[in-house]
Amino acid sequence: MERYLGLPLNSAQAPNFGSWELKIVPLKRLRDGTLAVKETMAITMIDPVNVLQKPFEDSHLLTKLSKAVVCARIFESKAERSSLLYKVSVFDLSEPDIYEQVKRDYEDVRETIRRSGFQALSGSMGVLVQPRTKGAGHGSTSRAFYARTTFVTHILGL
Repeated sequence: MERYLGLPLNSAQAPNFGSWELKIVPLKRLRDGTLAVKETMAITMIDPVNVLQKPFEDSHLLTKLSKAVVCARIFESKAERSSLLYKVSVFDLSEPDIYEQVKRDYEDVRETIRRSGFQALSGSMGVLVQPRTKGAGHGSTSRAFYARTTFVTHILGL
């Protein structure tokens, strides 16, 4: 979708379309035919120096989430010969409970880095947003913020 919209490959922490951030998440069909979020959604890489320096209100995490347009596509097969766009949602952090939980998840990451170091971050952390290895893991040292599937479900209104 990014290529279709003319965006070249990049890994910048700024929103990828300047004023908005495109996120694409796959949906899977359950046995009863309903759709469910297939996997977590990568939000942004974690730079431990930056996270330590910036409170949530000034964070890359909040910047990316505040400008996110989330496209849900139906996963059909690993071959990816086609992909049906199901829904587009604009991310909304106006619900105080959601905002405060995302902030707590971020501040927990800050405190863990401060207290125990970057390597102490774990995918078991976070209620809505988790810090975990980027990609397959198994020795990876980079970490990113990911929206848990329950959070993505909420974002999409499923």
